[in-house]
Amino acid sequence: MRVINDKAILLNLRNPGKVTNTIAKSKIVGRNKVLVNWGVEEAITLKSMNIDAPSPIEGKYGWPGKYTPFDHQKSTAAFLTKHRKAFCFNEQGTGKTASAIWASDFLLEQGAVNRVLIICPLSIMDSAWRTDLFTFAMHRSVDVAYGSPDKRRKILANGADYVVINYDGVEIVADDIAAGGFDLIIVDEATHYKNAQTKRWKALNKLVGDDTWLWMMTGTPAAQSPLDAYGLAKLVNPRGVPRFFGSFRDQVMYKVTRFKWAVKDNATETVFNALRPAIRFTKDECLDLPPIVYTKRKVELTPQQRKYYKQLKDQMVMQAAGEEVTAVNAAVNMNKLLQISAGAVYTDDGDALQFDIKNRYKVLMETIREASGKVLVFVPFRHAIGILSEQLASDGVTNEIIQGDVTATKRTDIFKRFQEQDDPKVLVIQPAAASHGVTLTAADTVVWWAPTSSLETYSQANARVHRSGQNNKCTVIQLHGSPVEQHVYRLLDDRIDVHSKVIDLYNELLD
Repeated sequence: MRVINDKAILLNLRNPGKVTNTIAKSKIVGRNKVLVNWGVEEAITLKSMNIDAPSPIEGKYGWPGKYTPFDHQKSTAAFLTKHRKAFCFNEQGTGKTASAIWASDFLLEQGAVNRVLIICPLSIMDSAWRTDLFTFAMHRSVDVAYGSPDKRRKILANGADYVVINYDGVEIVADDIAAGGFDLIIVDEATHYKNAQTKRWKALNKLVGDDTWLWMMTGTPAAQSPLDAYGLAKLVNPRGVPRFFGSFRDQVMYKVTRFKWAVKDNATETVFNALRPAIRFTKDECLDLPPIVYTKRKVELTPQQRKYYKQLKDQMVMQAAGEEVTAVNAAVNMNKLLQISAGAVYTDDGDALQFDIKNRYKVLMETIREASGKVLVFVPFRHAIGILSEQLASDGVTNEIIQGDVTATKRTDIFKRFQEQDDPKVLVIQPAAASHGVTLTAADTVVWWAPTSSLETYSQANARVHRSGQNNKCTVIQLHGSPVEQHVYRLLDDRIDVHSKVIDLYNELLD
């Protein structure tokens, strides 16, 4: 066996399930003791023998990056390095992306893997994965495979240590991925592979061989139904479920009528046994986490939004060239850009021009499904609030609207039901209408559909969940799809009121 960093593990044969000590390499081996060289393959082998050996990452890794890992992140990374195929079910906001990056970087460092493929939603390819890879493994090369098939193929062939790709892109360039030397695949928000009959699932399954490392990550593995576990288990733990879906369905469900099935009492235990090996940390367990976590999700504007966004920006350029731009004019123009990004812009006549919001809405639904608790969605523009609420209701998400014309009596009733009952699951809120004096700690996730221009409103709105009575760590998610949104969020993150920088922001946008 190979020796790394001159380290070895001393095992006591009288109690082989427990490591006695980690020592420097030595030829002295007492009675009933054996010296085992300590590397990735050895740790995996010992694990298969039910010997509780630590991962070598615990003693051999420098944990690079801008931040020091929390204890639960070290534990998660150690777990992943001891399992070729595994689940990470850590809740949203616990930093599982960083854990997976550290674990994969260690495997690259040790020569256990050659290249890493990350499969994730389009909305977080840049804002989460590329950004976090630069933050926690800046010494590694990273590329994002997105665009035309030819462009994706060229990116895959460039040889970057990490390549990030969206779900549907895998099927487009599956042959190139197979030939690209990727021996570790990380799937983020893995519930997109719950159905083993889809082309998406089959494309991934063909890429996963016996020697391929596969880590599938989601905070909600079977939130909708125990049947969701089947496709995930078939990829990671195929021996843990029957060969055919119908047999698994019979294990976790029973037939009530011809078209209705109900969950069996033992379904939870069956799903637990199927989705293994797995690690899970909840926000409550991560006592060392910051009290509130901020994250961004990129949303691609629809062609219709891009068209009108460009037209308005071109008009702004012409206006700036022809006359002096006042703070009032700059604020009005930027507000219209924000409205287009959010899905509805108001004309000079006061009418609302509605845009296609399917891309932004898709990302919002991903966030709601992944959230462990209730969700607040802050929408600065009134017309977009109604559009969003109707769409959520049509998709079975119980929600209520809080905006200026909702009476005090009705608001009190909505807030009470939100805090004390299962429904509504989501509140769609105009930020100024609920940014002060309201406790909404039944939610632990805040989503900004679009940014507000007021720092005070932004801070106070986030404080609706992050206050006395909150038992969970909180996550604030910013949806952005246009340059103006990115600029406004940057100011808010830096605790700068947008109004005080409106001219500077206007000039930045035009440049």
